[in-house]
Amino acid sequence: MRCNTPGSLVLKDKALYPVAFFAGAVLPLAFAPLALFPLAFISPAVLFWLWLDASPKQAAKVGFAFGLGFFGVGVSWVYIAIHVYGHTMAPVAAFMTLLFVAFLALLPALQGYTSVRLLRPYRDHPAYERLALLLILPTIWALFEWLRGWVLTGFPWLNLGYSHIDSPLAGAAPWVGVYGISWLSVLISGLLVLMIRQQVWRIKAGVGLVVILSGSFLLGQVEWTEAIDKPITVSIVQGNVPQMTKWDPKMIQFRLDTYADLTRKHWDSDLIFWPENSISVFYHDIKDHYFVPLEKEARASNTDLIVGLPYMDMDTRQYYSSLVSMGKTPGVYHKRHLVPFGEYVPLGFLIRGLVNFFDLPMSSFSPGAKRQDILRAAGQPLATSICYEDAFGEEVINFLPEATLLLNGSNNAWYGNSLAAHQHLQIARMRTIETGRMLIRATTNGISAFVDHRGKIISRSPQFETFVLTDKVQPRTGATPYVRLGNYPVVIGMLVILAFLLWDGRHRSQPN
Repeated sequence: MRCNTPGSLVLKDKALYPVAFFAGAVLPLAFAPLALFPLAFISPAVLFWLWLDASPKQAAKVGFAFGLGFFGVGVSWVYIAIHVYGHTMAPVAAFMTLLFVAFLALLPALQGYTSVRLLRPYRDHPAYERLALLLILPTIWALFEWLRGWVLTGFPWLNLGYSHIDSPLAGAAPWVGVYGISWLSVLISGLLVLMIRQQVWRIKAGVGLVVILSGSFLLGQVEWTEAIDKPITVSIVQGNVPQMTKWDPKMIQFRLDTYADLTRKHWDSDLIFWPENSISVFYHDIKDHYFVPLEKEARASNTDLIVGLPYMDMDTRQYYSSLVSMGKTPGVYHKRHLVPFGEYVPLGFLIRGLVNFFDLPMSSFSPGAKRQDILRAAGQPLATSICYEDAFGEEVINFLPEATLLLNGSNNAWYGNSLAAHQHLQIARMRTIETGRMLIRATTNGISAFVDHRGKIISRSPQFETFVLTDKVQPRTGATPYVRLGNYPVVIGMLVILAFLLWDGRHRSQPN
């Protein structure tokens, strides 16, 4: 790839980084709302090409540039949360967002360094490029996505597999989950590079590409779950109360009246669902004068009501972000996976007071127990999640196969008119394919939606409007391979390959 003259080498090296940055910056366009999923093949293919002839140090720099572009565009909405709703000055908010993006970009940097180091013993091997493009680079990509999903509580946003919710690769989701789809996606990226760089492998690489796409599509035709019981009618109440008023005492009654008035128009539904943070005061503070009358009306109408709000344990004085079910089968679900800095502040004793964003009201939530009783409503057991908990497929399946429906309540108002709400709905849709369950998804200001068990949106609400979305959902029973095995097959497969490469590479590096 490189020219022999020193001047051209320097120019070439300097050109690597803007190319990598641009390749990363266009990758978020593969995700919702544009959903140009072919970019999910092309963008990593460009990165792989740049890594093939790079040194480990250079690969790290290229990966970092790619990560800055990718996350800089893909999670730009973090700035809105910090500045607009976290009441932090614009320069400080911009700096904090940049720090967050740079931190995330360290992972593709480390990914590039690790990949090229693993490739070193094979540099002179005739099959070097095939080994790199079909084994090492795709495996390390998928492995680092998985690491991003749990390191420091995890941030699995923008995993490549989510961009394929409407592509043939989605058919593999019930088998291997989103990480497996990411692996297949970057394997196709490697095949594309191989087709261009090695003419003798063009036909074989093309066949491999067709086999992966068609095979995934055919796998998706298998029905792992089946309908059970009659469809139930559900109404999602999207209050669209401005986020700025969340902690305004003068607006508490307005919130209460808005949700109660909208609810009373839909007592003919089997289930009415209010999203996370629909009410911003503790359950016990308004239970007697507000919820008890509503609960009586719900029972009289044979309707269940699920409400998202903060809930305090009066014995321990710990408080939780919760969903409370009222009606025939009362129950409480406490959010297990909290959002750092929004719901709890890591090292709060050190950083509280530095900027307003670290001192938001109710930013000391406690996580709910890992194992909780399943929430029930309208006669059905529910796989419940709050906000970005639904980005962790391995946690959603904790309630399966017992649960017959997925239920998610979110507060998307934090991120304004940005990419976040669209990306989040795309993530939630992946959970339906992995589990073979329909989804009821309520948000404070959109996008609320009903999604079928194959990831297709049945109906959705407009954004930034007060709206009640009503539709029928079909409970389902059964278990996909992903529900039974989770991420274990994919992760074990990646680790086995990595272990073999480390062993073989060390063997090859030893003198004969």
